Amino acid sequence: MPKLLQDPRKAGQPTLVLYDVQDDRRRTKVMNACKDYGLARWQYSAYHGRLTGAARRELETRLEKAMGDSPGLIAVLQLEQWQIDDATILHQEAEDD
Repeated sequence: MPKLLQDPRKAGQPTLVLYDVQDDRRRTKVMNACKDYGLARWQYSAYHGRLTGAARRELETRLEKAMGDSPGLIAVLQLEQWQIDDATILHQEAEDD
């Protein structure tokens, strides 16, 4: 199991990372960077978790390098707790066949 680059005992701010990177190799680097900072996959191209300010800046630098000159978009959104608390999230599990 890889060592997390942020101490999970440090709460940090709710953070959402959204990405759309076309190159498979670079997209894998983006996913691995998010995982290394303790973020959890929310959707195929979205990760969420809590990051300190320093960890967020480090992750942003790593994501910028991972994307390189490949076309795409990466958004790192720092949220407030009230935004998480007030969010409406609709979720339904797929039925097993």
